[in-house]
Amino acid sequence: MDKTVRLSRKKALGMDELVREYIRSMKLASGLNTQRIFAAWDAVSGAGRYTLRKFFRAGTLYVTVSSSVVREQLYYQKDTLISAINGRLREDELFTSDDPRVSFVRELKLK
Repeated sequence: MDKTVRLSRKKALGMDELVREYIRSMKLASGLNTQRIFAAWDAVSGAGRYTLRKFFRAGTLYVTVSSSVVREQLYYQKDTLISAINGRLREDELFTSDDPRVSFVRELKLK
């Protein structure tokens, strides 16, 4: 039982459209979006080396940080970090914003 997507030879698609269609058909968008969010956290926060765990669910990014000093500094920058993460996601071509399960970051919880 092969579940391949067949495309009509008459319909020519660009590579970017093909990749998006493949991601949708294979239902990879949620996992890919989550990984893009984690990468954006590492890039924007500057606390990648202090980050022990990251978890994303229902618009909330949960981050466990090993240093209490770094956690306090990040706590006061939460709104700025959320805006920067979402800005980075908007620029990311692989991030699909129409996925209902994993979309933009609305809240940040630091532990």
